[in-house]
Amino acid sequence: MEAAVTYYRGQLDHADSPRAYLAGRGLGVVVQREWPWRVGYAPPGWSSLTGHLCAAGFTADELVGAGLSTRTRVDPDRLVDVFRDRIMFPVRDPAGRAVAFLGRSSPDAGAGVPKYINGPETAIYDKGRLLFGVAEQQERLAARWKPVLVEGPADVLAVWLSYSRSGRTGAVALAPCGTTPTNEQAAILRELPGAADGIVAAFDADPAGRGAVDRVWKLLRQPHPPGPLLVAEFSAGADPADLLRRPNGKAQLRAALQRRARPMLDAVVDHRLARLVNRHPRLMEDIDGKCTAVHLLVPLLFEAFNPDGAIGVARRIVAHTGAGVDTVAIAALGYLEDRLQGIRPDRLRSRQ
Repeated sequence: MEAAVTYYRGQLDHADSPRAYLAGRGLGVVVQREWPWRVGYAPPGWSSLTGHLCAAGFTADELVGAGLSTRTRVDPDRLVDVFRDRIMFPVRDPAGRAVAFLGRSSPDAGAGVPKYINGPETAIYDKGRLLFGVAEQQERLAARWKPVLVEGPADVLAVWLSYSRSGRTGAVALAPCGTTPTNEQAAILRELPGAADGIVAAFDADPAGRGAVDRVWKLLRQPHPPGPLLVAEFSAGADPADLLRRPNGKAQLRAALQRRARPMLDAVVDHRLARLVNRHPRLMEDIDGKCTAVHLLVPLLFEAFNPDGAIGVARRIVAHTGAGVDTVAIAALGYLEDRLQGIRPDRLRSRQ
């Protein structure tokens, strides 16, 4: 894997279009400076890396086992590269060892080419158990910088560039490796030193990003979060990497992640109502529809961590639906009664 990192890095020196793309996204520093990210480029040939590593003495089984090469269907003895014509981001384990790659399609790639592909799982790589960016940012993590969960490696780099290396406090971004966030990745976040001051979700402003926020909420709230759970939101179609390119983008990104981040539960309420209205466009046009919306949103009251949080959710439901406070209160009591009726008497006595 380390030999592949070195090879890909060398290829970036001669890849004008990928270099220009990275510079255009405000990430030119990772072209100029190799460490700590060691971003590279996989050339478009069918077996450029395979040929290079075979010449260096690696066996076919080692290349396939590392997830760098794959056997063709027609001729199993022939190997081709897994990654071709892609900007390459090494994925490292907490000890700093390269175990996989995330490959971003070249800016010259044609339509229908997946934007990102993730290396296959191997004996040393389980994508649901690692977060991209942990190994490279150990100093910031140890200094209790606030963890931010973002969508991809470009977003991680954008946040990294938005803070001075000499800064005493800040936000440190990490990304799931081409997966929806998993329980194992949530556990990593919860155990970070800065998590006690809060964890921020900063995903794209699209349906997939909103769904990711809702999943992160479910993963991090149980049994109790280490600190406040927050969400940073961006304009439609934007993400942290896009914000970096704007005038004064670094300051805007820092503000979005810290000063302007809002409670994640507020966003979950908004997302649930938006999905309801999307499925039933006329839901909010009469009192019956508004009451239905209230009943479907009220369970979120009981996901708040304290009375003030629950009151905030209730006020949000009132503001969004136009229903009265008494309607929300009655719906909440009805939901609680239903839950209590579902508890067996023996379990209730054991809790007492």
